Amino acid sequence: MIEKQKSTTKTKLLNMIKKKEVVVGIIGLGYVGLPLAIHFGQKGFKVIGFDLDTRKINMLLHGESYIKHIQMELINEMIKQKKLDVTIDFNRLDEADCILICVPTPLTDKMEPNLNYLLDTTKMISENLRVGQIVILESTTYPGTTDEMLLPRLEYNNMKVGQDFFLAFSPEREDPGNKKYNTANIPKIVGGITPACLEVASALYNSITQVVPVSSTKAAELTKLLENTFRSVNIALVNELKVLGHKMGIDIFEVINAAATKPFGYTPFYPGPGLGGHCIPIDPFYLSWKAREYDFSTRFIQLAGEINVSMPYYVIEKTVEALNKNEKSLKGSRILVLGVAYKKDVDDDRESPGYIIMKMLLEKGAIVSYNDPWIPKLKPSRKYNFHMESTPISPEVIQKMDAVIIVTDHSTYDFAEIVKHSDLIIDTRNATKGINEANEKIVFA
Repeated sequence: MIEKQKSTTKTKLLNMIKKKEVVVGIIGLGYVGLPLAIHFGQKGFKVIGFDLDTRKINMLLHGESYIKHIQMELINEMIKQKKLDVTIDFNRLDEADCILICVPTPLTDKMEPNLNYLLDTTKMISENLRVGQIVILESTTYPGTTDEMLLPRLEYNNMKVGQDFFLAFSPEREDPGNKKYNTANIPKIVGGITPACLEVASALYNSITQVVPVSSTKAAELTKLLENTFRSVNIALVNELKVLGHKMGIDIFEVINAAATKPFGYTPFYPGPGLGGHCIPIDPFYLSWKAREYDFSTRFIQLAGEINVSMPYYVIEKTVEALNKNEKSLKGSRILVLGVAYKKDVDDDRESPGYIIMKMLLEKGAIVSYNDPWIPKLKPSRKYNFHMESTPISPEVIQKMDAVIIVTDHSTYDFAEIVKHSDLIIDTRNATKGINEANEKIVFA
């Protein structure tokens, strides 16, 4: 009888997915959840977007975007056609057949996982869970989270996973601002608690992209952490080689580009002022934290973290040296920081190295301003509370500065003009390479 109920529940949900009759509920309408909602809507599914931030919900309902690289035309059309509904009412979770969790999983001040958002979300789901739903976690976390943290909180009141409801993990792979790859053409890793869970989750994601099934939720969780740890370690390597290259008088960008001509066995990574974004600065520490449970030290991860964290300090060091050569001290110098987004051409400033660079400059007595066409005003965050607005760039503004630090190389910047009117450029992105100006004023950091 139980097997028959299990089969009936699964079969019904699979048929609904195939006919696109399921309602997809997405919790968290940020850089991951909102694009996901758009792609499911474009494929013909009805979507309900949930978020605790009333500002986001109101902006969407009024046709305004809070993520600049996402086109509001698509969202407006979906809302108009009633393919997308957005709400702060989490009691409506029982309306969704497929619930996708896309909430933040930050680190604490002690560099340990902070699962408060995830656990609060799981509690709200458990209060509205019904037979025939699937819950899929997309937020990046350590191996075992889905099995150890979500499952016990959902499998209660005689609700059995793989029989009454289904639970899976499928890590987000969103790359904000990437014009080539998006949710529709990036394969989805999927791991289920049971084979039935994997089958249902795979069927759902197969409707929008290619699926790569793995044996368990733990394998799927570790896959995501491997991807970002790989990037963190390799970025740390080129960051360290950049510092060595400066001491040896070698252009590391020239070396990287030369090495990249090898058609096998090498992947180019590029140095910068430090790591930013919601993945690479955070995700490897989830893995190193979990590894301690097994009395295992992840030395590569920790060393890479130390190197990458040190890069903003190196930028400050190079700035002090360059100002000294101009017979100026950092204290009292007017510094313009170009870019606080963590990478070019996005309005995402999470974990941006620009913030710690500005913080250190201010602490050392510099007079700091910034410009970022993507981020007109700095918002308070867990770590920083700058009350600053973007300073418009003009020849007059640049000429007043003792130094300009290029933190983010946005496409809109005319670096030739910036160099022309500057006394000193601290270039952390190789953005001014090839500009035929007096190179004495350009310092690469």
